[in-house]
Amino acid sequence: MKKIEASTLESAYAQAAAEFNCSVTQLQVEIIQFPSSGILGLFKKSAIIVAAPLESAKVSNNIVSPSLCEVIEEVTCVSQETEVSVAPDLDEMDFEDKNEELFNVPEDDEEEEFYDDGLEIAYDEMPIDDCAIDVQSKINELFAHACFELDEIHVSVYDEHTLLVEISGADCALMIGKEGYRYKALSYMLFNWINATYGLQLRLEIAEFLKNQEESIDRYLVGVYENIDRDGRSQTKVLDGVLVQIALTQLRSRYPDRYVAIRTTRDGGKFIIINSYHEF
Repeated sequence: MKKIEASTLESAYAQAAAEFNCSVTQLQVEIIQFPSSGILGLFKKSAIIVAAPLESAKVSNNIVSPSLCEVIEEVTCVSQETEVSVAPDLDEMDFEDKNEELFNVPEDDEEEEFYDDGLEIAYDEMPIDDCAIDVQSKINELFAHACFELDEIHVSVYDEHTLLVEISGADCALMIGKEGYRYKALSYMLFNWINATYGLQLRLEIAEFLKNQEESIDRYLVGVYENIDRDGRSQTKVLDGVLVQIALTQLRSRYPDRYVAIRTTRDGGKFIIINSYHEF
């Protein structure tokens, strides 16, 4: 029995056949290490086998002879392979005794203690005034780390279902952005947080931007109202930024019995149509 190392398994088999002066088919071979090219030449491994002629092999019924075991142990130490720990036979383990040690599963009373520790706050049950105070504290803490120069943000109750967030300061124009794109993005993020956490609606006011937009839409919709009252239907011009949402809210509030919806042009512009439900 002999240990043979070569760059490939084919070379190792050929070398073993030459060593014992026989055919490869007449060898009893145990592969100790498969070859590997590594990564960019690093961690390269050669093929290692233990070979013996069939007539002298002492392997029967999957029991390896002591001499072969000694050679395998020696080759494993020389090749510095990573030691592999064999998992214990699960059938022989006492799961009742080892359950906590192996899986670290808490007992029922520990689980109840975890959920009853009182750390979870039911925000949806808080009075709306307390929600406003909590939101103001957290939103000021958030913007304290921002690069914008802003005054302290005030949060108050707008109505029984809505919080008013008022932002002012030197960088309000940057917070609004061209055509209100930053205003729209910030409003969307704050609404998703406040609505999911407190179950409330949001009205975001940045340097009276929303108020000015609403007044502008009020003046524009006067002519649209006249068309609807006269013809029963109408449509707006293409509206930019948050104007389309403001107009949609005001039209649906004024005409709750009519079909009011946003339509999109081929180039992405948005406008609003108003007609009777049977015309839809």
